[in-house]
Amino acid sequence: MTAISVVIATKDRAAFLERALESLAQQSNAPAFEVIVADNGSTDDTPGVVERAASKVPYSLRRIEAGASNRAFARNAGVACASGALILFIDDDVWLPPHFVAAHAAAQRDGKPRAVTGPIVNVPSYEERPRPTPANFSRAFLCTCNVSLSKTSFQRVGGFDESFDLYGWEDTELGLRLRDSGVQHSFAWDAYLYHIKPPEPLELSVRRSLEKATMAARLVRKRPDLRTRLATGAYSLNLMRAKMVAPFLPVYAGVAASTRLPRPLVAYARARLLDGVYVERLARELNREDTHRPA
Repeated sequence: MTAISVVIATKDRAAFLERALESLAQQSNAPAFEVIVADNGSTDDTPGVVERAASKVPYSLRRIEAGASNRAFARNAGVACASGALILFIDDDVWLPPHFVAAHAAAQRDGKPRAVTGPIVNVPSYEERPRPTPANFSRAFLCTCNVSLSKTSFQRVGGFDESFDLYGWEDTELGLRLRDSGVQHSFAWDAYLYHIKPPEPLELSVRRSLEKATMAARLVRKRPDLRTRLATGAYSLNLMRAKMVAPFLPVYAGVAASTRLPRPLVAYARARLLDGVYVERLARELNREDTHRPA
């Protein structure tokens, strides 16, 4: 009998996915688990990666077609066909220590409705595997990179809100509903994983920041309380920065794209650029909503 269903939403990241499935094959002392790859419209070798892995891994592995470019939909589809009582979400760009699945199972042993998260250790490559430190602690109720919860709790609140169809905040929104429903949260230090985060192109980082801001505005419209506003940055003092930082964004962009300037300066400009485009888009989205709201 399958105790745990590991759900991985993925799109066009076959090389990452292959390594994640490899790390799952090396799990020890874990209860029986299955892995469901919710393919969110891949056009690369993702089907081949899953097909080849399925013939040699020691767990049940299958790929399902899960729409296109909507991670919330993909994860809902993965859970819908899961046979395990416990759902364990991970991302495709992770490497799991051998005790990872067992650590989640142990943290869920009492059967109480809870979301269990663990340290997410960001590393630039698969070769770097430091132990987690206090800096890896997080109060986030739910993060789809590393979280387990019962299938019953997930379905009771309706799963992910599929209107969050761009990058960001769909896990936060689900966490809020789970907490409202009485689900508790636990942080398990042993349930850590490595999140492989090599440097990404500036253009991609900017696009994600813009999408995340759009989804933040959507979350604020749905949950316009102070806690949500603080979490997303949608509070007056922060939004006032939008007009102040706008004139500097082209300067930050130029420095961030440089290959000749000192790396610390480039990194600083990159951080300021991503923060600036986020808060500028967030302010614009919230203002657009207020403008179109009936009097």
